[in-house]
Amino acid sequence: MRRITFDLDVLRTFVTGVDMGSFAKASDRLGRSTSAVSAQLKKLEDQLGMPVLRKEGRGMVTTPAGESLLGYARRLLELNDEAANAVRGAELAGSVRLGIQQDFGEQMLTEVLGRFTRVHPQVRIEARVARNSELMDQLGGGRLDLALTWDNGMPAAHAVDVGRQAMRWIGPVDASRLALEGGVHQPLPLVMMDAPCIMRSAATRALDQAGIPWRIAFTSPGLSGVWAAAAAGLGVTVRTAIGLPPSLCVLDMPGLPPLPDVGLRLLRAEKELNPPAQRLHDIVLQALQSL
Repeated sequence: MRRITFDLDVLRTFVTGVDMGSFAKASDRLGRSTSAVSAQLKKLEDQLGMPVLRKEGRGMVTTPAGESLLGYARRLLELNDEAANAVRGAELAGSVRLGIQQDFGEQMLTEVLGRFTRVHPQVRIEARVARNSELMDQLGGGRLDLALTWDNGMPAAHAVDVGRQAMRWIGPVDASRLALEGGVHQPLPLVMMDAPCIMRSAATRALDQAGIPWRIAFTSPGLSGVWAAAAAGLGVTVRTAIGLPPSLCVLDMPGLPPLPDVGLRLLRAEKELNPPAQRLHDIVLQALQSL
């Protein structure tokens, strides 16, 4: 069997294009022309002797071979980047300040901090898990270098759009706990975070447009309080499926209106980051690819 030695630069283009859902966007991210990206993808398919992408509608999706390659490509690139940074960044020192939206605190923080400190043990990380509004304020006030936030529709000078997540109606796994008083004719009890909140606004707007009455049954300044109240059956809530506790599930209740998607952004305090912050920025983006 002919031995194949993959070009990591080509694999990076392939992974970036799949993750961004567009190879035109990938060309901008990677600083290459679209013709150069096309040439790299052709080189990859020539190496394999089979296609890794196929047309679907106006876009491209992975073939079975491409889907299989994708997981290996991620692992190869991650190991390559970790090795490169371990060698050239062994003496990297200083500090970096990271803010993460509450939905991602438990799921991502351990992975991101672990990967970073293994390679750069001399760098001090200050991490804060908080709500969108607080993260935006701290970033604007110079108290954070990076912030992973939901897109609130406000322009941000130094932001990377890292995809969209579907908002979902959330309730207890044990449906018997969710007692809807008076049935569908009574206001739907909502468990929400204190305003302002993107998810809260989306929920009430969708219910108003559908002509469904609602009432705020419970509010909390933090996500843990929302999870606890929803699991206890005080009402339904709206979040994405990210970080969903085992006591809660996405509801499949007839009559609940559809909800929009919400964008996710990685914000930078400055256009040009210092080396520790840039490295952490890249690790966060890599961690998001597995969501």
